[in-house]
Amino acid sequence: MKNGHVTKVRQVAYQPPGGTFAPVETMSFATLRHLNDGSTQRADFHVLAAVRRGQGGVSMDFSGHHLTARSVVWIPPGVVHRWSDIRDLAGDIVLFVPTAPVTPASRDLASGLMTGACWTPAAAAWPLVTVALAHLRLEYGAPPGGRTSELSSLLLSALLLRLDPPAAPGPAGNDAFLRFRQAVEEDFRSHHDVAHYARRLGYSPRTLSRGVHAATGRSAKDYLCERLLLEAKRLLAHDQLSQAQCGQRLGFSDAANLSAFFLRETGLRPGAWQRAHVVVSAT
Repeated sequence: MKNGHVTKVRQVAYQPPGGTFAPVETMSFATLRHLNDGSTQRADFHVLAAVRRGQGGVSMDFSGHHLTARSVVWIPPGVVHRWSDIRDLAGDIVLFVPTAPVTPASRDLASGLMTGACWTPAAAAWPLVTVALAHLRLEYGAPPGGRTSELSSLLLSALLLRLDPPAAPGPAGNDAFLRFRQAVEEDFRSHHDVAHYARRLGYSPRTLSRGVHAATGRSAKDYLCERLLLEAKRLLAHDQLSQAQCGQRLGFSDAANLSAFFLRETGLRPGAWQRAHVVVSAT
């Protein structure tokens, strides 16, 4: 730690090759190995990877995950991540912008992930996943004149629906929760009370909380606090903001209020948590 330096998070923007915009891009792990410099990154697009064989690892926000055959990784925009030991991995990687999914259900999946997900699909589902990946890969490899954004987005939507990520809301993703989730993403930096969201959406606080609980198993207040805490952790660990700067960015009236909130949720003061989680690499 003494001889190290704080690792900078590299911001990565979506830039598909070829000079023309395509909402979906596919690549192999071999290509990722060529492009990856081992840095910690935050992208403005989704990264979806499916491993066919080999072993490796990836860290997302504050969790490390071991990858092996049939592992699937989904890294949504804004999640800080780093690939590690991917020399032996083979499989497909799909990059796509948030607006790329075109069916309602696939859009709900994509917009419902606050943090990264890593899971192993059921063996019975894996052949369908690989076929969907192969079709998308073939479409992306078609000559530019024969490739359409609409078809790529439809194939991506089919793939997402086959994957069934565990971090996304299930069938109980009711209208109240979906509207609440969107409103939280828009307002959580300035509004920390469920009553605000109930008024904005036209529900009573009790009705809103019932809808959120049906979809997530958590109360509306718990969901809101988890989202706020996740952003606070990202700002402290990855952007290395001070406690005062973090509190200001997240709409707390002063640093003491952020400290009290953080202590209640994690058992640590923001400064102590930051010292333990800032990414450090050796010189």
